[in-house]
Amino acid sequence: MTLGLAGKPNAGKSTFFKSVTMADVEIANYPFTTIHANHGVAYIQTDCPCTERETRCGKCKDGIRYVPIDIIDVAGLVPDAHKGKGLGNAFLDDLRQAQAIIHVVDASGSTDAEGNPIDPGSGNPAADIAFLDYELEMWMYEILNRNWAKLSRKIKAEGIKIEDAVADQLSGAGVSPEHANYALHETGLHSTEPTKWTEEDMIRLCKSIRKESKPMIIAANKFDTMENLNISLVESEDKTIIPTSAAAELALKSAAKAGIIQYKPGAGSFEVTAELNPAQEKGLNAVKQLLDSHGSTGVQECINRAVFELLDMIVVYPVEDEGKWTNKTGDMLPDAYLMKRGSNCKEMAYKIHTDIGDHFLYAVDARTKMRLAEKHELKNGDVIKIVSTAK
Repeated sequence: MTLGLAGKPNAGKSTFFKSVTMADVEIANYPFTTIHANHGVAYIQTDCPCTERETRCGKCKDGIRYVPIDIIDVAGLVPDAHKGKGLGNAFLDDLRQAQAIIHVVDASGSTDAEGNPIDPGSGNPAADIAFLDYELEMWMYEILNRNWAKLSRKIKAEGIKIEDAVADQLSGAGVSPEHANYALHETGLHSTEPTKWTEEDMIRLCKSIRKESKPMIIAANKFDTMENLNISLVESEDKTIIPTSAAAELALKSAAKAGIIQYKPGAGSFEVTAELNPAQEKGLNAVKQLLDSHGSTGVQECINRAVFELLDMIVVYPVEDEGKWTNKTGDMLPDAYLMKRGSNCKEMAYKIHTDIGDHFLYAVDARTKMRLAEKHELKNGDVIKIVSTAK
């Protein structure tokens, strides 16, 4: 699973990326600091089942399991990126890998459309949100529109399913037949002859495909630089908006790494564990005030909600010993797998290994010891043993 960090230059994407991965990336107050995409690992948080037992698994911290996901910080986006302006081609090519997008928006309005610094409050965060949507939609439209006249005639002549043809044309944008089918029905174009689609029809279709294939959450970043956060500045009809301070999260993570404080990502407080110099004390006091007023930096919330809400995922724990909840070598709850809500036991078997899926017999609920059929729907936090004839 990959989450993409998107937004215009200088919105704080690289700071956000570094705050969740602690990767060594360049951060600067000018556009296009990020030229090539940064790849890293972030962690979502979920309650660990081991808290139900006398023995702890050793894989969690204070009962919280940290499940890794891939995250990619792509180059900043500028107007007309879909036409190749700025680093548009690289941006869009990198972003196709993402199943969901965290759109980092400068909620302080301190950058213009190109990412250049301006007076705080002068920029328009709401326009930044609409701008990314538009660029993604037009990117998809231009791909779909290539040779569409010829392809639409082929669909009619050969009886090809419309959703398959659309998905095939947009496969490079990470679009599946399921995404295409949803959009075709939402727009009503499933019942319209493809050869008769207008440019407006195709743009409407791409707008729907964008919503379905690239769900988005808004990180209203830099709220720590504003006297009052006015959420209406970044209103969006169809997206969740989370106020964030990537800079504060990075400061907390860096202080924790240096052994100055104890801090759990996403927490509303921290504990000082070392003597502070005046600069450190001043900086951490400022962050404490931010946490006291807002509850958290919002960064971890973005990651968690993108996975569990936007992508509707659950966490399942496969084991080989349903009594001890261990693998063959005695490791308790060794793995935590992200699965789409609604997934069943056999799909879990294939997630582990193709041979195990091919030779699936049944599963066992490690809590109840009940035998489960292949189509049994899994729930978040399930601990499951897969029984297979695979060697």
